[in-house]
Amino acid sequence: MVPATILDQISERSTEGLALALASPDDGAVMEIKWCNKAFSKITGHMFEEVLGQRGTVLIGPDLEHGVHLFIIEKLMNWENFQSEAMNNRKCGASYFQRMTWTHLTDPATGDRWWLCSIIDLGSKAGGASHEGYAAETTNGLDDNGVLLSKFHSLELENKRLHALATSVAQDANEDALTGLSNRRHFEVEVKSWIKRLKEEEREFAVLYIDLDRFKFVNDTLGHEAGDSLLVSVADILRELTDEEDLIARLGGDEFAILRPLGDSALSISGLADEIVQRLQAPFFCDGKSTATSTSIGVAIAKATSQNPERIVANADEALYHAKSQGKGRWSFFTEEMHIKSVATKKLATDLFAACDREEFIPYFQPIVDAQTGELACAETLVRWAHPSRGILPPAAFLDTAEQVGILKRLDAIVFSGLKSAMAAFDEAGVRLPRAAINVSAARLMDPTFIHDIRSSGIDPNRLTIEILESVYLDRLGDLVQWTIGELDEIGVHIALDDFGTGHASISGLLDIKPSILKIDRSFIQPIVEDSSKHLLVSSIIGIGKTLGMHVVAEGVETEEHARVVSRLGCNYLQGYHFGRPMSAQDLIELMLETEGVLWPAAKANSQTFKAETMDRAG
Repeated sequence: MVPATILDQISERSTEGLALALASPDDGAVMEIKWCNKAFSKITGHMFEEVLGQRGTVLIGPDLEHGVHLFIIEKLMNWENFQSEAMNNRKCGASYFQRMTWTHLTDPATGDRWWLCSIIDLGSKAGGASHEGYAAETTNGLDDNGVLLSKFHSLELENKRLHALATSVAQDANEDALTGLSNRRHFEVEVKSWIKRLKEEEREFAVLYIDLDRFKFVNDTLGHEAGDSLLVSVADILRELTDEEDLIARLGGDEFAILRPLGDSALSISGLADEIVQRLQAPFFCDGKSTATSTSIGVAIAKATSQNPERIVANADEALYHAKSQGKGRWSFFTEEMHIKSVATKKLATDLFAACDREEFIPYFQPIVDAQTGELACAETLVRWAHPSRGILPPAAFLDTAEQVGILKRLDAIVFSGLKSAMAAFDEAGVRLPRAAINVSAARLMDPTFIHDIRSSGIDPNRLTIEILESVYLDRLGDLVQWTIGELDEIGVHIALDDFGTGHASISGLLDIKPSILKIDRSFIQPIVEDSSKHLLVSSIIGIGKTLGMHVVAEGVETEEHARVVSRLGCNYLQGYHFGRPMSAQDLIELMLETEGVLWPAAKANSQTFKAETMDRAG
């Protein structure tokens, strides 16, 4: 390996100007300069601090011929190594003749694409530019008409070639290659132009930000060719529904945008959004196969009275996010409330990262009681955020945002660590806590590292229950979830299906998952005291669970009467405010010591009464 000291000397002593630029993976002509040596600064006049982060266009001076400029763009866009010699300008404006060489590099570790630019000062040499495919002809005499005609013809051909090249480069720079719509670069230029006209001429306009809801599904099920075909179809539909003065762009992936003049009212904007949503709800066909599609749209209007029209695209994006959060397949107008919420969400995300670093998340526990003995059988572990200024925050205040920013894995690790310490505290206090249950999202179930995280948590798997929401479509999640559930069962972790009756798990899904615990949602338990007709429904659910070999938990037990009814119907375990709200580990320890481990003293008496009544009816 070459010593770093030698590399430093090359950077310091090389007379050849060198610069490194990180290129866009989609377009080699789009780059950002990240490094240059002293010779580069000496030749071009651009100091390192000035050029850092600049686009490659900083190297293009006013004296660089247009044809050479186009040649450079063409080669960069096509990722071709090349060299050119031409007149150019230093930062101060002085002209000089330079040799510029561009070499394409790729980082094997990250896949990032780079350009190495080399510049050599050839002095004040006069003459035309020369490079591959572009060379000025010279002649020793002008007295021969044939030579003059030949030279004129060559120049004419060269002009045509340069014009065609300029047209091609301009088209490539502005058009999306797949759909022929404007690309992101052209869209951004146009947005600035429309904002300028808004300020100068009060020409109000709207931005429609469009996103396909099921594009990944189409790619995954029908293949990428079908995905491309869908994008082309969407582009055709947008062309059909828009006017000539509208601008349509594909921003990348499955994202599109439309710029439309506002006109006399916003009705044409809402009407266009309606039409797009309706047209894109139709089934998409490819190679005889069809799939359902839909789209979500965010709409924002730039008015002459707008305080910050430069935010128009960001506003449309926020409206799009709102449309998706409301169920997709719809459109939404931007409102200031959305912006306020977006700002709050971003701040919350920042605070969550800091909270993870400070490990501010702690476990809270809600008792689950044995219906026969009244003793603590388990405790559901619920995450709380011990916020330094706002106090203890429930999951509803932060969990959705935590999932959006991708920190559930970190949060789980913190909660598992807290759970391990809490269980040790229960054991030291002599309080019997047979099991702790913890909720797990569908995303974590599909994480191959989840099993490793449980193994490395230090918690005895035989004292752990994983609760899975029925609403995560358990019977449709595929092989990875089935493997995860199988591994959990193998290491001794119990599986509980939470909120049963409110989601989408089928009986066949239950047979595949084979949870050891079925938790009946509180919406079935709450009305059971006043409405005796609910007894049969709950009794049926209990029967299904027990037939499949599961223990059944009744959630939402808030009164003594609730506890009596559901225990008589056959529930094995009871959970609800009647036995305790979620509390800290220390509070639960104190409660258990105070009650001598029995949270429902009437359990045994209720059980004996029920047995006696059953025997009487049998007699």
